[in-house]
Amino acid sequence: MRVRKSAGARAGAHDTAPYVERLLWSAGLARVAGVDEVGMGPLAGPVVAAAVMFAADTPPLRGIADSKLLPAPAREEAARAIRAVAIGVGLGVVDPDEIDRLNIYQAGLQAMRRAVAALPCVPEHVVVDARHIPQLEVPQTRYVRADAIVYSVAAASIIAKVHRDAVMQAFDAAYPAYGFARHVGYATREHLRALEQYGPTPLHRRSFAPCAAAAARFAV
Repeated sequence: MRVRKSAGARAGAHDTAPYVERLLWSAGLARVAGVDEVGMGPLAGPVVAAAVMFAADTPPLRGIADSKLLPAPAREEAARAIRAVAIGVGLGVVDPDEIDRLNIYQAGLQAMRRAVAALPCVPEHVVVDARHIPQLEVPQTRYVRADAIVYSVAAASIIAKVHRDAVMQAFDAAYPAYGFARHVGYATREHLRALEQYGPTPLHRRSFAPCAAAAARFAV
């Protein structure tokens, strides 16, 4: 009989391991949070960030990798496994109207600040993907492509991606003509055709050029 392995037992070519976290734990920093955001590129929907902390004595999960490299079922299974063993998970959300007010870069930083603030306890150190998070009163280290090489950041990318996809799929019922359940707000041909035909919804980022152009056409 073939036994199906869970996310906690499945290995993959892109798996991460807590090497960076072990260095920080060994320096006496017990609460290390990995932070990442998703949804910077879509035309519609929020930016979502997550912060994830693991205990030093928790056996690392297998199957934790950059969320972009995992198929949806593997991401969802991994998210459940992460939530089951993490000592802290925080989410930060910035909605489209706030994205338009702040600009997309600042919205990503705001989402990450909110994710760290949403953790059940204050981390002693934060590891983040590529960027420095301003106005964060916690020491932080940034790594290029941290979501692909740092265990807790990869976990954060999974949590954020699964949450954002669920949000966009839920909006599909309210706006069925746009196909949000399939493209979750990204600029696919289907999405661009719907935007041209029906104009922008309240979910669309008016500061993004295709949405601004569509809004201008429908304002006439």
